[in-house]
Amino acid sequence: MDTPKGGLFYTLRVSNILPGKAIPRLSVMSNVVVHPKTIVDHASGGASKPKLLDEVRAHIRRLNYSIRTEDAYVDWVRRFVLFHDKRHPREMGAAEIEAFLTHLAVVGKVSASTQNQAKSALLFLYRAVLNVDLPWLGDIASARQGKRLPVVLTVAEVQATLARVTGTTGLMVRLLYGSGLRLMECARLRVKDVDFGQMQIVVRDGKGDKDRVTMLPRSLVEPLQAHLERVKALHESDIEAGYGEVYLPQALDRKYPRAGREWGWQYVFPSTRRSVDPRSGAIRRHHADEKVLQRAMKRAVREAGIVKPATPHTLRHSFATHLLQAGYDIRTVQELLGHTHVETTMLYTHVLNRGGRGVVSPLD
Repeated sequence: MDTPKGGLFYTLRVSNILPGKAIPRLSVMSNVVVHPKTIVDHASGGASKPKLLDEVRAHIRRLNYSIRTEDAYVDWVRRFVLFHDKRHPREMGAAEIEAFLTHLAVVGKVSASTQNQAKSALLFLYRAVLNVDLPWLGDIASARQGKRLPVVLTVAEVQATLARVTGTTGLMVRLLYGSGLRLMECARLRVKDVDFGQMQIVVRDGKGDKDRVTMLPRSLVEPLQAHLERVKALHESDIEAGYGEVYLPQALDRKYPRAGREWGWQYVFPSTRRSVDPRSGAIRRHHADEKVLQRAMKRAVREAGIVKPATPHTLRHSFATHLLQAGYDIRTVQELLGHTHVETTMLYTHVLNRGGRGVVSPLD
């Protein structure tokens, strides 16, 4: 039998206790605490309460959160429990949460956004999973995030970077810059959302669970059509092999059982091999791994001799900035980017002036 550590309630399943009978007396020397909720009730069919992390996953999936959010929240809850010597979260409160967040900032030296993500995960744990809605939950302050200017490449730097990325990855980075897509918006793009007739791309379930429409660059029409022909041949070979089904969001696979095999729902940039869905266990061809694109971008920037810390998202920043430089209305750029507030788009206007906000240095 395990010995308790740090006040943790260890689960003790007493299988020989019948309903209505007293719990056998335990020796004081055993130092084991029996939590009432962990005793198996024969009248209920012997079903035990699920583990905490399993409960967190179940609530996240019921709310249709992404698997990335699921992995992040589960990891933060696990780290929080381990930080406090495996105490159950029901035994802890605001002081323990603040101590954990302070440790992340002071010892871990994490960014404000990371701190806030950890806080969101813990608030989700208490409110959604444990059904604890106490006044102190809303009083925990969020880490203050400083204002940062986006990294923007010049037109020449963009062209030098794109010239060093070829193949399917090169097509993806050109879409990031030519359409202003986010990295995962490009990776998750479906065939049905590329409209060659209207020369537009429909972004589904973007940031904030919003849809938007952006342009399809004319220079990418032929390369993209040729790419889709190869993807369709790959999809047909998957169907012949007994696969060919793709992941559908929001339980659409139950509403439309055959939709997952339809050509329109396939990813524009599928993975080179099939894999097991971590949630359903089904063998599918997922979208391309975004890390491949990130590594290709990093290598191209280095080979181009660019010292700016450019990432795939930098191409989206450059897309917005270059449109504003070309004289397009800021409201138009806002819609293309999918920003809720125009103030977010106005961040890109800093490059429209010369250095130092257009002020000429006295040295010049």
